Amino acid sequence: MIDGARFGCEGISLSLGGRQILKDVALAVRGGEMLGLIGPNGAGKTSLFEVLSGRYVPQRGEVFLNQQPLGKLDIFQRARRGVARTYQSPVVPNSLTVGEVFRAARKAYPPYMSVHDAEWAARLVGLEVSWSRLAGTLDTFDRRKLLLACLMMRRPQVLLMDEPASGLINTEIAELDLLLRKLVDEYHIAVILIEHRLELLGAIADRIVVLDLGAVIAEGDPESVFKDPKVRAAYFEGTA
Repeated sequence: MIDGARFGCEGISLSLGGRQILKDVALAVRGGEMLGLIGPNGAGKTSLFEVLSGRYVPQRGEVFLNQQPLGKLDIFQRARRGVARTYQSPVVPNSLTVGEVFRAARKAYPPYMSVHDAEWAARLVGLEVSWSRLAGTLDTFDRRKLLLACLMMRRPQVLLMDEPASGLINTEIAELDLLLRKLVDEYHIAVILIEHRLELLGAIADRIVVLDLGAVIAEGDPESVFKDPKVRAAYFEGTA
């Protein structure tokens, strides 16, 4: 990991099926900072993650990491540069054991990771299950931990997290809160977090970016953003 890593995008515009999904979106996050990304359903949050991770190619704009453009790199190349991502649904290989999932992640691409790297990552995320257990039998939170541990083995510079609290109970959300703080504060990862639980974002995010209809309508600290009339109109269904 690189202290002070900076990641973001400028002027991102994306159309899918003749419909404009993102309109001139720009944001940035540095190492050791957590950026919350919110907006109503259909605002373009997950589509933006698809662009940032390299799965979607925008019609205009650029994604950068440490001032280097990533636009020509696909999703696999960006992962090797240190851009890691989690998804809304924690899908794991049901027929593989936890140990086999770790082995697949360790051997996915050079440099190959050791068993000790996997053990370190498991401890980091608090995954306390037998490695002989089938991954498909894990509960939602342990599936999320397993997938996150596989990413953390590679010491990513950037972590894109799409609704990591989805499907979790309150005690698990509290544990997730502490884990995210640790990744940001101790490991200086740049985190962008999509989350509908505003109380979670209000507690842990340094800044918030709000999307509505594919465009950024507000950015700032959580308290000021949540009070913004434009945000209340778009997100809380209030009146501007």
